[in-house]
Amino acid sequence: MRPAACGCHSDDHGPSRHRRRPCGLRRTHRRRVRRAASPAGRRCYARRLAARGTTVVGIDASPRMLARLHDKPGGSDITTVVGDFTDVDAPGGPFELVYVAANTFFALIEQDESSVSPRGRPVAVGMQPVTSAEMVTIPPGEVTLSDRRTQRRWSVELASYRLAAFPVTQAQYAQVTGRRPSSVQGDRLPVEGVCWWDAVRFCNALSRHEGLAPVYRLPAVVEGAPLGDDDSETVTCDAGADGYRLPTEAEWEHACRAGTTGPRYGRLDDIAWYRANAGERPHEVGGRAPNGWGLHDMLGNVWEWCWDVYDAEVYGTYRVLRGGGWFDEAWSCRASVRRRSHPTLRLDDVGLRLARSLAR
Repeated sequence: MRPAACGCHSDDHGPSRHRRRPCGLRRTHRRRVRRAASPAGRRCYARRLAARGTTVVGIDASPRMLARLHDKPGGSDITTVVGDFTDVDAPGGPFELVYVAANTFFALIEQDESSVSPRGRPVAVGMQPVTSAEMVTIPPGEVTLSDRRTQRRWSVELASYRLAAFPVTQAQYAQVTGRRPSSVQGDRLPVEGVCWWDAVRFCNALSRHEGLAPVYRLPAVVEGAPLGDDDSETVTCDAGADGYRLPTEAEWEHACRAGTTGPRYGRLDDIAWYRANAGERPHEVGGRAPNGWGLHDMLGNVWEWCWDVYDAEVYGTYRVLRGGGWFDEAWSCRASVRRRSHPTLRLDDVGLRLARSLAR
């Protein structure tokens, strides 16, 4: 079957869910945000603030990038630090990150001693330090998966593992990657607009940030390329690594069901944001009732990437998505529904949830 223009499919839900309105307005909004957040615009803004007497610190791992701050009037007033924002030891108090792109940060220093971190180091005003995701230990068990397209059923035995109680939020994603790809902005909203490659690289980046062993072994071209710009199949898992990863689809469904046997773990309006109640937009994570194991938003809000290839013989590298999203009908928000998408495709109702293996 030839993929539709959107590149994303499901054989388990009814009518097409891809014609969103007003899609033209959404695209215009995205372009406006990108223009406002351009590196050149942020550099200009930082220079103007520095010229007015605000203490501005430019932070980057690359001296070459920092040199660009000084190439126009006002740039000489900006202090530069080679490193990352945790290396800044600026006088007078905490700072607010006003620019994050690649590994470059601008920090506006505020003279407010009441906000200094307990360790005496500057902290980002309005942004919490990156912390470990709230993880829930999932008991072992057996789950039976099914595919409506092929009428196939198969069972998977699972050992105990850990799964995040919430989808990854925009704040978590931005603090680790320096990026805010979502079409609707909000720290507590689930990150969306991330492709499968974005998701696995985020898992590795968060693992490194917390001193854990990255799970995914990616080819150098993928590690060094912009997020999601490669559709190579060359990625493997280190089964012994203790870092973050995507759940398998069997792990996802087992955790979603939480011991239940029906299509959902509760009344849909109580547990999920979907087309009938979401107002055609995503909502903050945790706003609906959790399942019996304390997991929120397993259905609705955003679809979640899984590790698995959907059907290599028919669809090649397409990966599995689970859970349903804010624009989907009730039919799609069921524990058994499988959806597929190309690993480089970014959509405004697709995010991710973190998993971790337990030491054996």
